[in-house]
Amino acid sequence: MIPRSVLLFVVAALFEIGGAWLVWQGLREQRGWLWVGLGVIALGLYGVVATLQPDANFGRILAAYGGVFVAGSIAWGMVADGYRPDRWDVAGALICLGGMAVIMYGPRGD
Repeated sequence: MIPRSVLLFVVAALFEIGGAWLVWQGLREQRGWLWVGLGVIALGLYGVVATLQPDANFGRILAAYGGVFVAGSIAWGMVADGYRPDRWDVAGALICLGGMAVIMYGPRGD
């Protein structure tokens, strides 16, 4: 169950961060409306993928996903834009991923 959930978080991040990046490129870097349109489609697919998580609690899923989004955004910037995170970026991303793991996979008595 956890590997599937983690995979869904990664796929969701690729769609959301990639979609936002495409919109950014289309508008801020003047690459055109095709890029924006593709970004909007990717952002919609992010929403679909998020619904596939095995946990039924919307708030928990989105809160946990926040940690994946933070770390994924830094990784995307490194790959797509040549961004070089400093130690504080890395530390913050690791803290966020730790929070995601506690929120999503911590033992529960429910």
